[in-house]
Parts: sequence; C-alpha cells; structure tokens
Amino acid sequence: MELHDKVIVITGGGSGIGAAMAERFHRESPRAIVTADLRGADRQVDVSDGGAVAALVAEVEAEHGPIDLYCSNAGIATGQGIDAADDVWQRVWDVNVMGTVHAARALLPTVRARGEGYLLVTASAAGLLTNLGDAPYSATKHAAVGLAEWLSITHADEGLKVSCLCPQGVRTPMLMGGIDAGEESAKVVEMMGIVEPSHVADVVVEGVRDERFLILPHPEVAEYAVTRATTPDRWLGGMRKLQRRLSGG
Repeated sequence: MELHDKVIVITGGGSGIGAAMAERFHRESPRAIVTADLRGADRQVDVSDGGAVAALVAEVEAEHGPIDLYCSNAGIATGQGIDAADDVWQRVWDVNVMGTVHAARALLPTVRARGEGYLLVTASAAGLLTNLGDAPYSATKHAAVGLAEWLSITHADEGLKVSCLCPQGVRTPMLMGGIDAGEESAKVVEMMGIVEPSHVADVVVEGVRDERFLILPHPEVAEYAVTRATTPDRWLGGMRKLQRRLSGG
C-alpha cells in the first residue's frame, strides 16, 4: 500500500518509533496523520481503554474519512520477572495486547463496508524470540504476534491487511531509560545492537508498500527465529548461557 493520500492513525505517537513513523509518513504526502498517546501527541488516548480507542477511530473517520492505516504502536515494558505484581501484568496486557484488540473491533465495521483497511501491529523481536529480564513484556509481545496472525488470517477475505513490526533494540525513551536504570532486559537488547527510530520508520514504509506480514528492522531476527523453531533445545541452551552471563554466573 502506498501512503499517498491515505488517512493514518498512530498510537504511541508522542515519541520513539511512533513519532518517527509520523515524521517519515509525512514525506509520503498522506491526506492526514493523527497521533495518539498519553502525552505529546495530537490526541490524548489510553489504548487500554476500549471506549477511548473507539472514540478515536470515530473522531478521525468523522474529520478525515475512513482510516486507511492504523498503527497499533503503543506499548510498555516492565523490566520485571514472573514475580511482578498482578496489576503490573494486567497493565502490560491491557496496553500491549488489548490496545490492538480494541483497535480491531473499532476498525472492522468500516473495513467490511469498504472491503479494505490496514492494521500495523508493533510487537517486538521479543514476540518472535524472548526478552531476558522482562517476563510480562515477553509474554504480551508473543501474544501480540499471535493476535496479528489471527487477524490476518481471519479477516483477510473482508479486506483487512495486517503487518507485524518486530524490531530488536531501538533508541527510544523506553529502552534508554531501561539501560540507564540497569535493567537486565535493556542490557540484553543493547548488546544486540541499537538502531534509530528513523531507520525503523523507513523499513515500515517499505514493508507496508510491499504488504509484508513480518517487518523486521533487524534482518537477523529472521535467522534467530529459524534457529529457535528448528533447534529449540539448542536455542534455549544458548539463551540460558546468555542469562548466566548477565547474572554474573
């Protein structure tokens, strides 16, 4: 899909990847770009609130027409393990997974009526692999990838196209804050190499143009995923060694 003359919504658009996508998309001359976030965006929206997401979609459609591309990009991390409090697990689930559920529910009526629409889900390489040091993030990003696959399969014949963005390390406030705080999960990502949000945005434009399901700003993630799928015990052994190294073992 070309972005020229399209109506685009980007959640998590106040900073990081979302802000970079908004800046890059503008160069494609879309009809409208609307960013949504808790702060720093065109609209203040908490994507864990289904009513707020539905209102966002309705308002954009009323102002600009049907949404051609909805980027479900808002996400949060914790830097915590299995012992994270229940409310932490719930909050991460509500943002990283339910944010896309709410978006799909709001978008599908118009997709069915038009016979077209595009949903970009920002998951993570953690959703294809894992993220040491952050159990809630890893679990919910796996769920985000699975949800994106399900939507792509189930609603393709109604006209819905789906892409799933799975970067590794990106120089965003979320990652850099974790590095500064010494979080284990952030240190792992830093070791794997950090790219700029602008690079991710360029890759997204290419991926959406080609209508690829998996969009990988770090191409090596595809190789890691093959290793994980074909030799899982070897993969787990390597990850355990990395875990020991991080833990000083």
